Amino acid sequence: MKLRTVDRLWAPLAALVVTCMLMGAGPKAWAQDEAEAAEEPAAAVEAVEEAVEEEEEDYLGEFLELRAGYGEEYIEAFEFFVVSMLWTVIAAALVLIMHLGFATLEAGLTQKKNTVNIMFKNVFIISIGILTYALMGFNTHYPGDWMIEGWLGFGGFIGDLSGDDSFGYGGPGLCMTAYGDFIFQAMFAATAATIVSGSVAERIKLPAFMIFTTILVAVGYTVAGSWHWGEGWLSELGGGDTPFYDFAGSTVVHGFGGAAALACVIILGPRLGKYTKDGIRPILPSSMPLATIGVFLLFFGWFGFNGGSVLSADPGPLGLVFTPTALAASAGAIASMLFAWAVLKKPDLSMALNGVLGGLVSITAGADAVSPLAAIIMGAIGGVIVVASILFLDKIRIDDPVGAISVHGTCGIWGTIAVGLPFFNGGNEEIALGSQITGILAVYIFAFVFAFVVFYALKLIMGVRVSEEEEMEGLDVAEHGVPAYND
Repeated sequence: MKLRTVDRLWAPLAALVVTCMLMGAGPKAWAQDEAEAAEEPAAAVEAVEEAVEEEEEDYLGEFLELRAGYGEEYIEAFEFFVVSMLWTVIAAALVLIMHLGFATLEAGLTQKKNTVNIMFKNVFIISIGILTYALMGFNTHYPGDWMIEGWLGFGGFIGDLSGDDSFGYGGPGLCMTAYGDFIFQAMFAATAATIVSGSVAERIKLPAFMIFTTILVAVGYTVAGSWHWGEGWLSELGGGDTPFYDFAGSTVVHGFGGAAALACVIILGPRLGKYTKDGIRPILPSSMPLATIGVFLLFFGWFGFNGGSVLSADPGPLGLVFTPTALAASAGAIASMLFAWAVLKKPDLSMALNGVLGGLVSITAGADAVSPLAAIIMGAIGGVIVVASILFLDKIRIDDPVGAISVHGTCGIWGTIAVGLPFFNGGNEEIALGSQITGILAVYIFAFVFAFVVFYALKLIMGVRVSEEEEMEGLDVAEHGVPAYND
């Protein structure tokens, strides 16, 4: 566009420059014909103005042609459609940033001798998540045809999604193109496996983890998600009048990952030296600053996670979702700080960080359905629950290096139940506690059993745990042949 504008304006601009040069030829020339000299620059200026007007008309024509290409029936909504689509891809990018947050949080809360291994796993997770979601996940998550009605509908490759690039793809409730829908949902797909990564850190064989992750993301997550978001049986509870309600995935994403992580940790066992006959021996983290950065990245990305789940740029729901998300995270942080301080007798940063995440998971199921005050209470309770859950799992010797089972699994249960309580949902009769409990039980049991079967099969076939020598040496050297730090 800019090059065409310069070409069209060059001639009149050149004329204007030449005219001005002639004007400066000397007093004699000016005196000879003052009127003629005055007319020439005026004509040049007029030519420039005409060229600009012509270019503006071309731009307007191209814009109107662009709008018309989306169908006459959508012209009035075109600007809203464009803004919504732009917000969708921005939200997808924010969710991608969350994977950097997961990676840095996991690396910070574990030993530095395993940092390369952790970073490698997280690069693999997001990459395999996007690819498998394209190959089969998207069309399994949202089945066009059910193999078992409402329960199972395996799909294939996304193919060309350019069939409808207009408002008509989903209307106001899904205001984006098919490609926008795919890329936003693809960023969610790997989250469940990322949760598992933190829980099994520092002692799992890399090949076994990679195989397990691929199966979990491609099959487990998408099948469970289809029950709810794919218009499966959970969306028909109560005859469709009181369906399972999980706005952005407290259960379907976070709870699924937490339940799968629990199954893997039970099979894998704790890290060497974590639990002794004398009690629990703390395994100190490598970098609390890195862990803190990770949590702030997750907090930042969560605005895309929850905000993007509005599925449009509708200003009312978008503002409503952002505010409870921030309030719940903040309340979770404060509550976890105070509760952990009272129990542990010291202000514990790791508990405060997990409190932020616990508050975020707690609000994710109902970010669009609760008031600011309800969000604060939900987040605060989530912050207390996450601390209590971490301490309890340690007591029964479930070794979770980053607290992922408690953050995502335990708080996922709380957030999904809370949005079903009239006190929090404002008496919304379309959200029933019975449906919420049904959805929790279904997703958590499925995730646990699915993960347990797949992971146990891998244990029998190839083994899932590194040797004691490799664990002591560190997975960076044992698995990758290079340490993260050269000191």
